[in-house]
Formats: sequence, C-alpha cells, structure tokens
Amino acid sequence: MTPSDGTHLTDQDLTMSQKQRITDVLMVGATGSIGRLAVEAAQRHGLRPRALVRDVRRAERLLPGVELVRGDLEDPASLRNAVGGADAIVLTHGSGGDPETRRRVDYGGVRNLLQALDGARPRVALMTSIYATRSDIPGNSPWKRRSERLLRASGLPYTIVRPGWFDQAGPTQRRLVLEQGGTADGGIARDQIAETLVRSLLTDTALGKTFELIAAEGEEPSDWAGLFDALKNDEHGSVDGVLDPSDLPVEAEPQAVCVDLDTVLRSYRGTSG
Repeated sequence: MTPSDGTHLTDQDLTMSQKQRITDVLMVGATGSIGRLAVEAAQRHGLRPRALVRDVRRAERLLPGVELVRGDLEDPASLRNAVGGADAIVLTHGSGGDPETRRRVDYGGVRNLLQALDGARPRVALMTSIYATRSDIPGNSPWKRRSERLLRASGLPYTIVRPGWFDQAGPTQRRLVLEQGGTADGGIARDQIAETLVRSLLTDTALGKTFELIAAEGEEPSDWAGLFDALKNDEHGSVDGVLDPSDLPVEAEPQAVCVDLDTVLRSYRGTSG
C-alpha cells in the first residue's frame, strides 16, 4: 500500500494553518507528568487548555481550575464531544506497558482521535519517543512510529516531537538540541518537553516537522522560530519522518495497520483544501 497524494500537508495547508488562530487546546494525557506541565505551558502562553480525562474526580485534584472533558482514548464514541471546537491538540499520552497495551493506547488512541475529528482540522503536537524508529533496540515497540504515520497520513497540520530520556539532563543543560534521522540519544527535562510541544503550536516554522529532542549544556532558547526553521520538513506524500530509517516499510506492515492508514487517507481526502 502506498499512500496517495493529496492527503498530506501541502503548501496550501501550511498557509492556512499559519493564519489559524489557536485559542482552545485539547490536552490528551493531561494528568501525566508531561501533560500537566503542558497544561501549565499552554496557560502561560494565553491558551485555553481543555483536558481529556477518564477519571474526573482525580483530574480535579491534579488540574485545579482546568476545564475537564470526560473521554477514553480506547472509546472512539467518547472522544467526539472532547474534540469539538478544539483549535489544536497536544498528545502526551503513553501506556508504558506491554506491546498489546501500546497498540491499543499509543497507536489506537491516535487512530481513534483522528476518527473522532470527522474532518475537522486542528493543529496537532504529538509526543512520541526518541526511540520511535529504533528497531535495533531490544524490546522497542513500533507502535509509536505507527501512530506518527497515521498523523502524517491525515494531512492535518502537525509537529511530532520525539523527546529523549525524561529528566536525564543536568540543571545547566538547558540548550535544546533538535535532531532528525532517529540516531539521537540523550536526556531532557520534562518542563522543556512540555514547552516545546506548546511552542510548536504557536510557531509557523514547526509545521510539518518531526524531530528528536534532547538537551545539552547551555542556555534555554530565545529564538524558537529559528530553532524549528533549521529542521527539514517531512516529505510530501510520505508517512515517515524526513531522514527516518527505511527498516519498517509500509508495505510490510500488518494488514490491520495498512487498513487503518487507508481509512485515514480516505477520511481526510478532499478536506485539506
């Protein structure tokens, strides 16, 4: 199966998204360690975060004063109300479990959310993993990489962030290093992951890009537009990130994954104009 053209991020899509005013942001994974920081970052930047939660009572304790909407990534029907009216979506969810759980949550959650959008076109910031494309790592799962492919296939305006090891960076390591190609390794503070995700929604030069994110010795960035601008765009018509290794060809994917990709492609065909 080869994705057809016309359903990916085009120059017209980029122009339209650059004119899009972002105010209301749906936060997926909002009660997690990165998600809570992303909610705070959104508020600092004057956005209105709305948290998707399964347990409202628990979320009220973790996210006081934040608008909550009940929903479950494994239940597509429950997501329709949550996505309504969202200008943007930040996804920081992750199962951290066995391969089957990762299939249902890490991958299935993105698939179900795209289905729930029903043609709406919010801007999306998706957090995956620095090892998303690393098939050489024992026990590494391909499901986050597959979730990235679904998002690219949708043609929605997006940025995909692959953060390094959480909190495995010293207090003076605040200079962000953005790399592409799937070979980076290193640590990053959780608050910097959250800030990068939110900044990507507000910075035109982040559109249509996938990158690994780590920190090195030095100061925090002041020129976010320049930081993102130095990256290569993902290629039109490809469901992979630019410079990604070719060790997981789409044609060799399980039939169910191919069906999901085809479904996303068909669903969004004709909605990008």
